[in-house]
Amino acid sequence: MKYLLHFLILIFLSSCSSMAFWNNPEEEVEPKESRSFIDIITFWDNGTEEVDLSEPKVLSDISNQEELVLNWEIALPSDRSATDFIPNFSGEGGNKLGSFLPAFIGDTVFIANGDGAIGSFNQDSGSENWIVNVQPLASGISAGFGILVVAGSQGELICLSQNDGSIIWSIDVGSEILAPAALDAKLVLVKTSSGELNAYNISNGSREWSYRSQLPTLTLRGSSPPVIEEGIAYAAFDNGRLGAFQVDTGFLVWDGAISYVEGTSELDNMIDADAAPVLEGGLLFIANYQGQIAAFDPAQRRIVWAEEASSFYSPVISKGVMAVLETDSTFKTFSTKTFMPSWVNKDYYLRKLSNADTYKGSIVVGDFEGYVHFINTLNGSTTSRMKLTRSPIKSIIARANNIFIVDEQFNLYSVSY
Repeated sequence: MKYLLHFLILIFLSSCSSMAFWNNPEEEVEPKESRSFIDIITFWDNGTEEVDLSEPKVLSDISNQEELVLNWEIALPSDRSATDFIPNFSGEGGNKLGSFLPAFIGDTVFIANGDGAIGSFNQDSGSENWIVNVQPLASGISAGFGILVVAGSQGELICLSQNDGSIIWSIDVGSEILAPAALDAKLVLVKTSSGELNAYNISNGSREWSYRSQLPTLTLRGSSPPVIEEGIAYAAFDNGRLGAFQVDTGFLVWDGAISYVEGTSELDNMIDADAAPVLEGGLLFIANYQGQIAAFDPAQRRIVWAEEASSFYSPVISKGVMAVLETDSTFKTFSTKTFMPSWVNKDYYLRKLSNADTYKGSIVVGDFEGYVHFINTLNGSTTSRMKLTRSPIKSIIARANNIFIVDEQFNLYSVSY
């Protein structure tokens, strides 16, 4: 009976979160202040050690297997902290920011912060090329075809020159953009918090086409960026569906459900897809909140495999292993060939992990205490760890030689081994 009780409690915990929600079309809904089940019940392990399942897991000691090096760090000018103007869009394992991953062209890295500073730096040395300031931003930066694109906090879409940061055009989209744009030679594609996928002329910002998804009553305050591949734009929506669109025309080629609602309340029925799909081996892998990790076959225009999962992030794939970072900051993994389960890592339970990426065969992820963790892709063990900052790690992107990390204060770090 004791083990059955523990099992039921763990199931309950997996659905608990301190998230801020988006009540469409306008109002943010705050959960009522009340003591949760986990605040009331005290747990004991084997009758001796008290276990608090509402607290982040304490890190275990490890001996680093790699010599981690901080190459450089950059702090863009900012008058305010990130939380002064960027909305909180998710809870356990989530991110208080819109997406502020850096963007790369050649040996240059571009970075933006919520206060409106945008900078161009050398990837290897961190030396500054230029810095400009625009209005406060809701999400950062996309680069390609000689331009940069960022989103203003009041629904602006801003296009700048890569050469000096000068503004080429700026338009009012009419809704928040919380994810980076996708760039094509002719078009800029963005998803809005109102459920639209819009395409704008890359030269002057005029709108070329628009698609509006069916928006649920409640959604997470976040958004997934569209992905362009061979003339097709893939976009996931807050209703838990993935769509494939012709880039030039916006024609919906096909769409499919990542998962279906199964709850009895609006909270239970939130199945937002807030991360980009990943194309690997001819399949599209994508996860959603309170739903599934699914593999779509674009040729067949349908799901060919799915497993229960709840995630804010794109899966990461390396060495034939696909890792899914769950909303409670645990990892589950699968073989990309057989889809059979591989290892599970619960070492970072409730540590509010950032997105993960892969670097030299390791999975790299950051946590709320400013640690960066390196995890063996094949067995899930932590091989190395680095205390990088006092602020939570929010975004990680790996390149061939370096890992680029953004913390909650929008500081950018370059790390390698």
